[in-house]
Amino acid sequence: MIIINVPPLTEERRRELVKKAKAYGEETKIAIRNARHKAMDFIKKAMKEGYPEDLGKRMEEQVQELTNEYVKKVDELLKAKEADIMTI
Repeated sequence: MIIINVPPLTEERRRELVKKAKAYGEETKIAIRNARHKAMDFIKKAMKEGYPEDLGKRMEEQVQELTNEYVKKVDELLKAKEADIMTI
C-alpha cells in the first residue's frame, strides 16, 4: 500500500489553479477560432472555384454559429470549473 500525503489547497494554490484553467480555456478558444478560419478559407476557395455564393454564405453563417456555440460552452465550463476550484 502506498500512502501519499496531499496537503489541503490554500487560497494561493486555488488562484494558481484557476489561472491555469483560464489559460487552458483560452488555448481551447484559440483552437476553435483556428478551425473556423480554416473552414472559412475552404468555403471562400470553393466559392471562387464555382460553388454557389448563396450556399457559401449560408455555410459561413453555420460555421460562425458553431464557433459561437462552442466558445460559449468553453466559457460556461470554465466558469463552473473556477467555482469548483474556489469552493472549499
